[in-house]
Amino acid sequence: MENQTTILHRILDNIEQVIVGKRESVEMVLMALLCDSHVLIEDIPGVGKTSLARALAKSIDCSFHRIQFTPDILPSDITGFSIYNQQSGQFEYRDGAVMSNIVLADEINRTSPKTQSSLLEVMAERQVTVDGTTRELPQPFMVIATQNPIEYLGTFPLPEAQLDRFFIRIKLGYPSLVQECEMLANFYEKNPLDDLTPVVTAEQLIKIQEEVKQVHINDNMIGYIVHLVSQTRRQEDVLLGASPRSSIALMRASQAWAYYNNRDYVIPDDVQKMAPYVLCHRIRLKQEAKSRKISVEMILQELIKKTAVPRS
Repeated sequence: MENQTTILHRILDNIEQVIVGKRESVEMVLMALLCDSHVLIEDIPGVGKTSLARALAKSIDCSFHRIQFTPDILPSDITGFSIYNQQSGQFEYRDGAVMSNIVLADEINRTSPKTQSSLLEVMAERQVTVDGTTRELPQPFMVIATQNPIEYLGTFPLPEAQLDRFFIRIKLGYPSLVQECEMLANFYEKNPLDDLTPVVTAEQLIKIQEEVKQVHINDNMIGYIVHLVSQTRRQEDVLLGASPRSSIALMRASQAWAYYNNRDYVIPDDVQKMAPYVLCHRIRLKQEAKSRKISVEMILQELIKKTAVPRS
């Protein structure tokens, strides 16, 4: 496990040549990668959402496609389409942008719900169906989506079914003054993204993903996760609680965090660390709660405090 965790730290160090002072956010993206899952990066424009996604993609020796989501983009641009070949007299499939290992869905909430929905099958089942024919996506496969806050002009809120398919959601926020000075120094002569090279192969990554699944999680810890997630559905201020898919995601995320910390078993601290990143975007509050300035993060932190921790 030591050799594999060394590889993980190489990925982090590589990304931090571009993204300064956001270690925890970068770690969370890496956790999603270890779990063969997807990431939603939500924040205001200009704080490095796209740069983080591109830096991760360039750190991995895998294929990469970027989709700039706009109001006029069509589902076929994403999933691919069939075109008639006059010479052969048959329809031929043309790959869409999702036929890649790493897909950057840039500003995903600037396109219509119809186009957003074209990613539902892709993200959940790792396959794409065009004209009745289903095609498997390459492995590993990961969607990294960026979005601006829904209050910004020209945005379409992601539906709950779409949000639930994102493994984690992170926010970057503004850098400190020192971090911003360091960032300017890094970008003074050229963009450090241009010099990034892969530090892990697809085969190494798949091996690590399989090892993460072998991290032990006992029945008490499984019960702890299920109880914590189910409590989100029983809160007075919650309109929509976390789904059963959330329980699976939290279990996988806890295994990944344990693996990253050189442990082959999950402890309550792993669950508590990953819960806000895994659950918050999957919970919707009632309007009355929002009017009282109650946030999902506040409710979840209170649940973590109240939920009994397993003794062993």
